[in-house]
Amino acid sequence: MALIACKGLSLRYENRLAVEDVSFEIEAGDYVCIVGENGAGKSTLLKGLLGLKTPDAGSISYGEGLKQRMIGYLPQQTVVQKDFPASVYEVVLSGCLNRRGMRPFYSSAERQIAERNMERLSVGALRKKSYRDLSGGQQQRVLLARALCATEKLLLLDEPVTGLDPVVTSELYAMIRQLNLEGVTVVMVSHDITCAVHNAGKILHMGTGVLFYGPAQDYPDSAVGRRFLGGGHHA
Repeated sequence: MALIACKGLSLRYENRLAVEDVSFEIEAGDYVCIVGENGAGKSTLLKGLLGLKTPDAGSISYGEGLKQRMIGYLPQQTVVQKDFPASVYEVVLSGCLNRRGMRPFYSSAERQIAERNMERLSVGALRKKSYRDLSGGQQQRVLLARALCATEKLLLLDEPVTGLDPVVTSELYAMIRQLNLEGVTVVMVSHDITCAVHNAGKILHMGTGVLFYGPAQDYPDSAVGRRFLGGGHHA
């Protein structure tokens, strides 16, 4: 049973079909990069997988006991988020919100989960620092730790390296790859196709529909891969 299976999925964004008749399966342990031009429905698809958008047609089903509230999500950074006046520990711990349910306080187990994920992403030393005082790369690591507090199984990342310098970008990619090796399934929207091919196990190339879905090593030889990678072209 696949971790996520989409069948004939269509989703609207601002009254137009952004995702049309899309079918694919994501297996546990996959590292899938979703690529495609702007407006190809990549972020809309992620929101559908999270249950933030209702399918107009088709279905999304979840296997292996996965529920939507057990998905870790790292949305695109906004200016508002960057200026969030909370400590690193508070931001990371807030990733346990869905686990907490109706209880007014976090349990010691949830606090341990937050501590563990801060250590995993090397932000433990920053725990008392204000989130807004961190560098962009540190903020993304904190948000990744926060997303991990929601899940042991699946991370959805929407362009997590936008605006970061190359060194920090490669560090973040290395951390994401390590999490995948530790058994976390990763689905990441990326605008850097070359980097996606280098890092991911599978590529899903969207153009409202699926233009390519398969192993990353097969992508450069596909028709759409040749078009987008030809001469080192970044989409």
